[in-house]
Parts: sequence; C-alpha cells; structure tokens
Amino acid sequence: MKIVFLLNGKTQEEYVEKGLLEYEKRIQRYVPYQRIEIPSPRIQAGTQETFVKEAEARLMEKYVLRGAELILLDEKGKMMSSVEFASMLQQRMNTGLKNIVFAVGGPYGFHENILKQSSFRLSLSPMTFPHQLVRLIFAEQLYRAFTILRNEPYHHE
Repeated sequence: MKIVFLLNGKTQEEYVEKGLLEYEKRIQRYVPYQRIEIPSPRIQAGTQETFVKEAEARLMEKYVLRGAELILLDEKGKMMSSVEFASMLQQRMNTGLKNIVFAVGGPYGFHENILKQSSFRLSLSPMTFPHQLVRLIFAEQLYRAFTILRNEPYHHE
C-alpha cells in the first residue's frame, strides 16, 4: 500500500519541514510514501470563499489516484486514539487497498466535490491547529501507527 499526503500550499516553516523530512524517512521504512504540495490559490481581499474552495478542489482532484481511498484531515471528522488509527490503517492494508490519500485542505476547508469523494474524515484533535503544524502532527501519528502495528517501543500507552 502506498500513502500519499496531499497538502494545500508549500510547507513554509523550516522547523516543520525538518520534522516532516525526519518522519517521512521513518515512514518509508514501512510503506511507500509521497508528500504532494499543491499550490495555494491566490487569495485577494474580497475573494469569495467558494471561489477559493473550487480552485483548491480542481488542484486536489488531479492528485487523487484512481482507485485510491481519500481520507480528509478535517476538524469535523472522527477523533481516534493512536491505537485506533493504527487499527484503521491495518484494516485497509488487509483489504489489499493499493493507495490511501490523506489530504489537508485550505483555510476554508474542503469543497463539496472533495467531501463527496472522500470515504472518511479524520480529526486530529478537538483543538484547532495551524495548517503548517497539522502536517507535522499527522506525519508523527502516521509513523507512530506503524510502530504500534509492528509492536515497536516508540509508542507507550
């Protein structure tokens, strides 16, 4: 199974990029992994939220692989413990699923077309995090999930 992490906009914070690179290196020991950063639409004063979400959706749709499961990281999604998330990944691997795309939307969330294509919405916390930080938190949780599945000592309950 290949995991694609689809992000809206470039990773801007140096500490986030360094952390992502470290966790991505670790994740690739377990599964093929790719991070894709799509360009953010230009937002000018007075730009309609709908216009921005539509532009983001058109860009995202290009990278949702045919036959892939699309899972959205969304504050309105289901919250899970790290162990539950690991179990969810294992279930998908057991089905023979070839690709999972985890996506982070833009500042206004996801367009309706993307919501319809997704099979699941995952919330990382009831708290709100900056989009840049969500990248690092999710990468760490993805790595943690694989260590849980392999019964490695990284995760302590």
